[in-house]
Amino acid sequence: MNKKIIIFTGDPISINSEILYKCWKKINNSTKKKIYIISNFNLLERQFIKLKYPIKLLKVKDIYQNSKDTRLKIIDINLKFKNVFKIPTANSSKFIINSLNYAHRLAQNPDVSGMINCPINKKLLNKANIGVTEYLASKSNIKDDSEVMLIHNKIISVSPITTHIDLRKVSKTISKEKIIKKIKTIDKWFMKNLKIKPKIGMLGLNPHNAELRVNSEENKIIIPAILNLKRFGIKITGPLVSDTIFINSYKKYDVLVGMYHDQILAPFKTMFKFNAINITLGLKYLRVSPDHGVATDLIGKNKANSSSLLECINFLNKYGK
Repeated sequence: MNKKIIIFTGDPISINSEILYKCWKKINNSTKKKIYIISNFNLLERQFIKLKYPIKLLKVKDIYQNSKDTRLKIIDINLKFKNVFKIPTANSSKFIINSLNYAHRLAQNPDVSGMINCPINKKLLNKANIGVTEYLASKSNIKDDSEVMLIHNKIISVSPITTHIDLRKVSKTISKEKIIKKIKTIDKWFMKNLKIKPKIGMLGLNPHNAELRVNSEENKIIIPAILNLKRFGIKITGPLVSDTIFINSYKKYDVLVGMYHDQILAPFKTMFKFNAINITLGLKYLRVSPDHGVATDLIGKNKANSSSLLECINFLNKYGK
């Protein structure tokens, strides 16, 4: 497959230039030819110099220029940054939003296999409690709650029904309709992209599933959603008990779906660390990102782990449209 891979370098105050360099050393020339970076050319060049990373950069205008070149091809987002790793918040925010919007447009090109965004401080998106998943869903005019955050590796995938909201809002935000739409998105994506009918395990919301009390969310929302999904031929089991599922029983499933972010991401990351990628399902294109944050405490220390970004590149190489 010769389709292009778009990588947005993400938050300029981060470990992103480090993990990009480390990945670049590991990928082959065939893959390098496909990759186009959305970034600020001058800033990225100075960051590599500051980090003492020898890497050849090439400024290009679009994804069709210098397609056989193995240098790091940069589509420049032209903003002025005086400092290398100390950048005003306003400029960082403008850079991130302009870059994401451009990557979103490019990703819809039929010659592009998908887009990768390196980690971003979501506060810089200028909207409270919104991450890249929600931002791109909004840009794609998805208003029916069908977009999905899927954290994926070769062993197990996990997905939260609610994403970046406060815990006190979760019980009011989940609904039978929302669960059904998101599970259908997951089922469809697995069959289309991974060519398998996934076995899905659905977790409850409350400790011990609230003992399945009549007025519990399990009885009023989650069980009716599961019964409905089974009528569509979806292989789903639940509600499962959250406090023991990650001991051993998770191996029975392809996907575990929880009601809120940390219910499933905390145990998942404890088990697999950086061995995962974040995929947004429901868009018109494949969007993936490393499953970690900006790690400002590691800037300049050459200690950042690039394996998740490398998995993102390998994933698009294999499954990109």
